[in-house]
Amino acid sequence: MIKKSLRNIYLALIFILLYAPIGTLMVLSFNASKSRAKWGGFTFKWYIELFQNQAIMESLYLTLLLAFLSAFIATIIGTAACIGINRMKKGPQSIIMGITNIPLLNAEIVTGISFMLMFIAFNISLGFNTVLIGHISFNIPYVILSVMPKVKQTGKSSYEAALDLGATPIYAFWKVILPDILPGILSGFLLSFTMSLDDFIITYFTKGRGINTLSTKIYSEVKKGIKPEMYALSTLLFLSVLILLILVNRLPKAKEKINNK
Repeated sequence: MIKKSLRNIYLALIFILLYAPIGTLMVLSFNASKSRAKWGGFTFKWYIELFQNQAIMESLYLTLLLAFLSAFIATIIGTAACIGINRMKKGPQSIIMGITNIPLLNAEIVTGISFMLMFIAFNISLGFNTVLIGHISFNIPYVILSVMPKVKQTGKSSYEAALDLGATPIYAFWKVILPDILPGILSGFLLSFTMSLDDFIITYFTKGRGINTLSTKIYSEVKKGIKPEMYALSTLLFLSVLILLILVNRLPKAKEKINNK
């Protein structure tokens, strides 16, 4: 009984440390006063002003577009890479997976500076395309690590049986392999999307003039003082990601219950 109580207290402390800052930010987004130390009453003023602020809306649009495109492209490349790696022998497969882990262990600032120097060396103008390339490269290892376990769990016999029955390789992949690895693909896409949405360092070193995501926009406004509209925007982003994660985890279970009936 005592061990269970201590465990629950320990878990509660961890969640408080994780989510107390986010809770504070959400409360401040409804504070009528601009002061973070004084409560000025409950208001939706900052949410209204958020959607009227053109600079923030442009940064939000660019951030979402960049996150979606980079996650989508990285998911396609990463999934194809997983299928290819899985067909390799154990020796080359281990080497490739080790190389895949390097960007995850490497300092992000090194990756950002490396991309910047590479683009400058090849006389490539920094802009949206360079940021997109950086994000895609950064996201591919996360997709591979999410999809690879599902690919390894998929048996080759079903795929080979489909080929023996006359199915083309593409049709057999679409009908046999894809349904089995789809949960891993969705996990990789969501992980890539959130990583791209949150990224600052790679974006900062690969962006050109006139390109501002939310992270770089907030960084540029720190010296002036962060506007309360940013609290409102961060709250909406957090709630959107939370709802998305709940749906992704609940829908497969609901579908399974319906199929079992």
